[in-house]
Amino acid sequence: MRPGRQLAVLGLIFVVLYLLVFFAGASGDWKQRLEPKLGLDLVGGTRVTLEAKTLDGNPPPAASLERAREIIEARVNSRGVSEAEVVTEGDRNIVISLPGQNRDLSEIGAAAELRFRKVLKVTDGGGVIARPSPSASASPSPNGSASPSPSGSASPSASASASASPSPSEAASPDTGGQGGMAPTPSASPSPSGSPALGQSLEERREAVREKVGEAAWGAAIRLQAPADTADEELIEKLKPFGTLTPEEVAVLPSAVQFNVPTITCEQLDNRPGGSISDPKQQVVACEGPMKYLLDEGKVLGTDVAKASAVIDQTTGQWVVSLSFTSEGQKKWTALTREAYHNEGAACDAGALGVESRCRVAVVLDNKVISSPEIQGVLTGDSQISGSFTAKEANDLASNLRYGALPLTFVQQQAQNVSATLGIEHLKAGLLAGAIGMLLVVIYSFFYYRLLGVVIFLSLILSGFLVFGALVVLGRQIGFTLTLAGIAGFIVSLGVAADSFVIYFERLKDEIREGRSPRSAVGRAWVRARRTIISANVISLLAAVVLYLVSVGTCQG
Repeated sequence: MRPGRQLAVLGLIFVVLYLLVFFAGASGDWKQRLEPKLGLDLVGGTRVTLEAKTLDGNPPPAASLERAREIIEARVNSRGVSEAEVVTEGDRNIVISLPGQNRDLSEIGAAAELRFRKVLKVTDGGGVIARPSPSASASPSPNGSASPSPSGSASPSASASASASPSPSEAASPDTGGQGGMAPTPSASPSPSGSPALGQSLEERREAVREKVGEAAWGAAIRLQAPADTADEELIEKLKPFGTLTPEEVAVLPSAVQFNVPTITCEQLDNRPGGSISDPKQQVVACEGPMKYLLDEGKVLGTDVAKASAVIDQTTGQWVVSLSFTSEGQKKWTALTREAYHNEGAACDAGALGVESRCRVAVVLDNKVISSPEIQGVLTGDSQISGSFTAKEANDLASNLRYGALPLTFVQQQAQNVSATLGIEHLKAGLLAGAIGMLLVVIYSFFYYRLLGVVIFLSLILSGFLVFGALVVLGRQIGFTLTLAGIAGFIVSLGVAADSFVIYFERLKDEIREGRSPRSAVGRAWVRARRTIISANVISLLAAVVLYLVSVGTCQG
């Protein structure tokens, strides 16, 4: 290829790159469009500390903590966040640091444990009993039912006020059980985060609650076989002490008590600590908005989901989470919808039936019911989770389900905006040092190579513009952030370009000393110097790959 063509190709690359800089996804004035995305060490960011909670209060296994760190890191990366740091601190903490102020990390530490459970009974979360008539039940509207479609998808879009965004304190743990049944075993107890009784057995914590409410209230609650009638003033008066219990104390009660006692509200149930209803083998109690549900065992779990993605439902125009099941999960989902459609297995109470007198299936995420569609047919295809999601909530939920549930329960201990650790002053100092270094290189090249120094000078300017443009485009398209370590690498890359010219010019001088004319020496010198230049660049690339694989933090970037 002739030199003119090579320069034309280089010019075309330059033009295309800066068209991307100024027009591809750019906003603001011309100055703002030229700004690269800066990292945590230069502009500050957000730091969140999550603490792992265990049943006995002891530090969790190191393997579980590392697995949780990997899942959280995958969740962060799936949101397009670059230069994020997710590290363990001590024997129970995970610290997340991201560039940019006021980032919402409330969902990062959520357990994201998904359960599909049949709704057995329904009552009001404030004490109003759901009568055995469809009109008085907590049924979703007809357009919110899970009716089979040609694709076989279930599209629950009940008007659930329960958000799909539980706080980190509501994160569940897969290896801590729920409170199903009248007498769950100690292994099925939750870990009441922040409770002074942490480390006690289930029986000890339940006995403490019994002493707090008194024998009269406890006896009245245990004798209930159905939700208490709020018209019975004497009974309601006896049960009043249950309304003073904390969510941690409510979590240790048998599920029948949680459901039947009207003074136990959905506010208490929604704020139970993580792991309260995580055991899929237990019947549990959870709420959808103000309605309290008694739910059957979890027949389909989050681990049965193969894919999860946030999409817009073409019928309703609302954000939903589309689920594709594994082969085994699809069998479980079909069996569950068959059971709900024919009301087999644990029977649904009349008040729990939908408008078509079919059982409903609750989609339970951690401690809350996201939606509870009526099943109007045996479904053999994919499914959808809906619940008045925003785009962010749908994407966060899909991300959490896609990367799996956390093996530990986490409570957010601290969330703060941090100032730049190096700051703009350090940035200015680094750029000044780089400018001085480049100036010395240019002076040396003019002094030693004379007119050829112009070639080095122009190549450094062109290389600088090309690398800078690439940094801006990468920051905008894939979230690449420029840290102080990155600036050092940027300056080094310019130095490597200058070094390549030094190798070539020295080879050119050797060829001329051997008696060749400048015209013939140029081509021959380039052929011989090219091997050395390529070898040096390959070694630099290998060093970068090794650093990326074995280092952490900003050195990795």
